[in-house]
Order: sequence, then C-alpha cells, then structure tokens
Amino acid sequence: MNWQIEEAEGLDEVHALRRTVFIEEQGVPEADEWDDLDGSAVHLLARVDGVPVGTARLLIDGDTGRIGRICVARAARGTGLGAALVQDGIARLRAQGLRMVRLGAQVHATGFYEKLGFAVCGPVYDDAGIDHHEMEQTL
Repeated sequence: MNWQIEEAEGLDEVHALRRTVFIEEQGVPEADEWDDLDGSAVHLLARVDGVPVGTARLLIDGDTGRIGRICVARAARGTGLGAALVQDGIARLRAQGLRMVRLGAQVHATGFYEKLGFAVCGPVYDDAGIDHHEMEQTL
C-alpha cells in the first residue's frame, strides 16, 4: 500500500476518519472525541490514491510535543501506516526543536509504541471508557 502523509488542509476528512474509527468502531462517546484542541493542532492526513486512510494530531506544550488521535482506516491496518504516521509526527516535532514527545496509548497497543521508541511513564488510566497508558520518548 502506497500512502502519502501531508498536513490536512481542513478537518472534514480528519473528523470523518476519527468518527469511523473511534466513535463507530470503538464506541467512544462523541462528547469525548471532539474537543477544543483540534483548532490549535496540526493534523496529519494519510491518503492512498487520494482516499483518506489515516490521521494523527500534533500538539505542542512548551518543549514537549504530543501525538494523539492516531487512527487508521480498517482497509489500511497492518500495512505499517500507523507506524509511519507516528514516525512522521515525531520527525515534525523534532524539527520544531522539542525535547520530548508523549502520547496516550490504548493498553493493548503499548507494545506497538514501544517498538517505535516510546516507554510507559504512568499508571493505567481511563480515557473514554478505554484503558490507556501515558508513554513518552526523548527526542
């Protein structure tokens, strides 16, 4: 699968992907998915043949970046796209001169993020009814 990752020009396609993956597939309540951080974030959007198949959100707080709302459409799962989105986000945050990147990982996905250089740095917590771990990586 050949994808291209770019900064999203708007939020319609990003929100459509997140609605499908988080709200419809994972049962995240709409009130938990939509927040006021979308307007200040950089949104990455991956496409295959022009069709949106993955997204991630980048935020900056001081010298720490945050990668969140990482999702991949069902048809593109298992292709390496999730890792590519995270690595692209890390590279963009590093280019900003940040020292640390963090993310909230669903507990079942901590091994995936550990392979990308992240380490668990906190206890399990509930986010929208799904157990998560805070994870971080020094840049």
